[in-house]
Amino acid sequence: MPTLCKLYTMQEASEHNTKDDCWVVIDGKVYDVTSYLDEHPGGDDVVLAATGRDATDDFEDAGHSESAKELMQTFCIGELDTSSPAIPELEISSKKKTDSGQKLMDFTKQYWVVPVAVVGVSVVVGFLFLRKK
Repeated sequence: MPTLCKLYTMQEASEHNTKDDCWVVIDGKVYDVTSYLDEHPGGDDVVLAATGRDATDDFEDAGHSESAKELMQTFCIGELDTSSPAIPELEISSKKKTDSGQKLMDFTKQYWVVPVAVVGVSVVVGFLFLRKK
C-alpha cells in the first residue's frame, strides 16, 4: 500500500535541530515538536539532544505513557525515507597524477621573474662594485 504522507531523509530531519525548529525521528516517523518543547516534562534539552538521528531507543527508554504516545501522533509530519542512506556517501574525486618533475617545470614557468630579477640585480651590483675599484 503506498504511503500517503510526506517522506523525509534523515539529513533533512537533522537540519531541524534548534529550539525554534525541532524535528525528531521515532519509529520511522518524523515529528515536528517545536511547539511542544516548552511543555515537555523532561525539558527541551532532552528533546534537542535527540535530533539528527533515530531517537526511537531514547523515546522507549524514557518509558513514555500511552497518552504521551497518542499526543506524539499529533506532531507527525511524515515518514522517514528508508531508501536513501542515513549518512550521505562521500564523493571521491580522482586527482590528476603528475610527477614531481612536471610540477617543478610548471612552478618555474609560473615564477620565472624572481630568478631573473635576482640574476639581474647581482649583475648590476657586481658591475658597480668593479667600477669603484
